[in-house]
Amino acid sequence: MAIKLEIIQNQEKLYNRGAEIIANALKNGAETFGLATGGTMLPLYERLRNSDLDFSHCQSINLDEYVGIPKEHHESYHSYMKRQLFNKKPFKVTYIPNGEAIDIQQEANNYEELLKSLTVSLQVVGVGENGHIGFNEPGTPFNSETHVVELAESTREANARFFNSIEEVPKKAITMGISTILRAECILLIAIGEKKRFAMEALLKGEITEEIPVTSILQHPNVIVLTDLNVGE
Repeated sequence: MAIKLEIIQNQEKLYNRGAEIIANALKNGAETFGLATGGTMLPLYERLRNSDLDFSHCQSINLDEYVGIPKEHHESYHSYMKRQLFNKKPFKVTYIPNGEAIDIQQEANNYEELLKSLTVSLQVVGVGENGHIGFNEPGTPFNSETHVVELAESTREANARFFNSIEEVPKKAITMGISTILRAECILLIAIGEKKRFAMEALLKGEITEEIPVTSILQHPNVIVLTDLNVGE
């Protein structure tokens, strides 16, 4: 298995390790970072904000964005990234899908073409309770590229805590496809908490199945997994 599994039960140490991995990538010449959002990433970005790392010569490209809410909306991923990272640690260039595009499918196609012109040195990802990565829900083909997705109810429910009600949670998103994610030179997966146990146990079981999208990373030659769960022992 190409996965390097690091079980760190102390979350403070786990996130310190995550920041160290990013710092090492930067030191070793990484210029393009694939970034993720969500609650899992908050402590990671806090460490990056408070570090002496300089990303001003780098570019970032985000995994996904909701469809149908303005960039200025507090829960858009544009707003999230500004608050959590970019305001304190500016990058030379940042890319996030435009969820307000008139032609959402064309926006997804354009984003994929952009990604094909880049080499992502380090792609940071989390994992959903149902095993989704990005917004690639169970059943997404592994050869998928950037696309528009209908969000599973379980995913909307998991994200409802960030909105006033589940009715406000968007029903669609633009997301990098699984094959898009797998083009990165290195993948850093962070999985925290019991709700992620199903996904992590499925991953470490070693069976590759489109019904559990995270298992797609078993096909990748360079993956680091940080988790606080006792799995795979």
